[in-house]
Amino acid sequence: MLSQLGKTHSGLLAGILALVLFLAGVLLMPTEWRNVSRERAFDAVLAADRLIRRSKLEGTAKAASVIVVDIDRRTLDALGPWPWPRETMARLVEAVAGGKPAVVGIDILFAQADTRSPAALARQLGALTGNQEIGALANDLPDGDKRFAAAIKSIPVALGFVLDADKPEAVPGVPVLARRPIGLDLWRMPGGLGPMPPLVDAAKGLGALSLPGDADGKIRRVPLFVGVGEATRPGLALEAIRLFQRSPAYSVDTSPQRIIVGDLEVPLPGDGLLRLAGAEIRKPEARTISALDVVNNATARARLAGAIVLIGGSAPELGGLRETAIDPLVPSVEIQADAIRQIYARRAPQATPLGFALTLIMGLIAVAAASALSPVLGAVVGLSALLILWSGAILASLLGDRLIDPLMPSIGGLFVFMTASVSSYALVSRREARIRSRFEQHLAPAVVKRIAENPGLLKLNGEKREITALFTDIEGFTAMTHRAGPEQLVAVLDEYIEGTTAIVMKHGGMVDKIVGDSVHAFFNAPLDLSDHPQRALDCALEMRIWTTEFQSRPGPAEIGLGRTRIGIETGVAIVGDIGIRSKLDYTAHGDSINSAARLEAMNKRYGSTICVGPFAASRCTSTLFRPLGVTSLRGLDVPVEVFEPWPPETSADWRERYLAAYRLIEGDKAGAAQLFEGLAAECPGDPVPRMLAAELRAVLSR
Repeated sequence: MLSQLGKTHSGLLAGILALVLFLAGVLLMPTEWRNVSRERAFDAVLAADRLIRRSKLEGTAKAASVIVVDIDRRTLDALGPWPWPRETMARLVEAVAGGKPAVVGIDILFAQADTRSPAALARQLGALTGNQEIGALANDLPDGDKRFAAAIKSIPVALGFVLDADKPEAVPGVPVLARRPIGLDLWRMPGGLGPMPPLVDAAKGLGALSLPGDADGKIRRVPLFVGVGEATRPGLALEAIRLFQRSPAYSVDTSPQRIIVGDLEVPLPGDGLLRLAGAEIRKPEARTISALDVVNNATARARLAGAIVLIGGSAPELGGLRETAIDPLVPSVEIQADAIRQIYARRAPQATPLGFALTLIMGLIAVAAASALSPVLGAVVGLSALLILWSGAILASLLGDRLIDPLMPSIGGLFVFMTASVSSYALVSRREARIRSRFEQHLAPAVVKRIAENPGLLKLNGEKREITALFTDIEGFTAMTHRAGPEQLVAVLDEYIEGTTAIVMKHGGMVDKIVGDSVHAFFNAPLDLSDHPQRALDCALEMRIWTTEFQSRPGPAEIGLGRTRIGIETGVAIVGDIGIRSKLDYTAHGDSINSAARLEAMNKRYGSTICVGPFAASRCTSTLFRPLGVTSLRGLDVPVEVFEPWPPETSADWRERYLAAYRLIEGDKAGAAQLFEGLAAECPGDPVPRMLAAELRAVLSR
């Protein structure tokens, strides 16, 4: 639990710090960078919006069909290079008028008079020579500007103007009516550059051609209204709609803020700019007709009937190609066409200022997920939060045309989650390394792995728990050290310790210490181990078999390695880390530890190999024990009876006679000694009867 709290604390602090730094970075980020990031997030949301809709946009009952007449490369090759003389432009408008469109909008600026028609040349020559008669000839010669003006006058046409930051010239326009003052922060310039006056007089409307680019150069908005000096003027798309609706003026209402054009109501953003939503789901080619086909083909002209027709060009020479979020080369006339269809769909996506709050929320979710949950579950929670965030942003666009930025909160959440996760991972890695370093020589690898993966199982600060202690010792080890050479002794001892400790770990025990030739181990710590007394006894029995076999090997036999004596006892002990900060030792202290050490020494008295205390023996119900005697152990108030597992080679009859002899010890020591001597003669390989008989004879001789 403490380890988990440590992990949570570390991840929490790192995550909160990362969140604070990220939010500070967002606030200090240049506005242009922040806006570009937000707009790109909106692009992604609107792209998903378009994929989900997959249907034609619907407007009012009077929704318009929009056709683009494209002055493309093919048209220029046939009708002449750009810029065209006004005669050619007039010819195109006349052809368009022949198709009987409802309205024509021209996405081209005609700011200068024609200089290439015969009338224009006569006027220029008369001015150069000062000959008024030559200048007067212009009245009878073909005049491109007059023909163009006449063509414009024959149908409702909206021409275009551009905003001008240098010349504060006014641009004419129809009134914008409002019931109460409206607070619009329009894209505004001191003046505007419009068509030459005869063309303005011939046209029925005038709209802005200028398209504002974002900091990354992409066009994402089309003006509904712009500011020209102190005046408010419409964009080309909105002006074409006004002519289609046959409305004499614009009306702006503030509850909610919207434009009313005839019977069409359009949401009006505060900056007067329509955020493009990719309204035209069909391919632009489906609504686009080459200008050459309109001029030469009656069938093509027939498609224009009753439509809003926009004239513009995709040929690079016209200078109308723009970069949008969808395509790097989009003719501006296509952008205006998309705007008209979007207006009729009554779609005006507007940004919702929730980015900072959502970033904070996502950051807090990331902190909680990274610090309090496992890596997998934390990642699942984080990804779920991201999915909900993006789904919510898409739904807001689909249902309410509200644009929510999910990108910055997503980046913030990922940054915080990764920072908190790395911090938690580093803490966990250091903790696991400490645990492995502490226990890998004491416990089986599987147990160490279990502790490392779930440190809450481990209590290092100290606890009382029942354990079974096991102590070993090699008989005659001191004498053996005098017989063996150093290298030979170390080699045998290394192999011996390796073998015995492996058996301890195999049975789930922990190697506490290795003191010289002795192994100190305990079971049921640091982790819970069911039936730990039986496991300790099984470990001792396997040790007895292995050490007996090990004694017969050449190396141990050459130096006279003695038999291994083992003591086992069960009881409550205090376990935990003990030592100084630079050297801690996870160990156990208590009567059971001391008793196991004394019981190991009792093997010398009784001639046994495994001496088991009364508490451990009472818990090993699946093993049969023979009593060795009653003895006093330091730390215990009363003498206790100690036991050894029956040697496997003894018969049932032999065991009965052993027990009979043992029962005589209190009442008839001489008789007991005699019976033990007989048992020793029958089974010379078992030293216990002989040692008990010798002890009884010694008592009788006093």
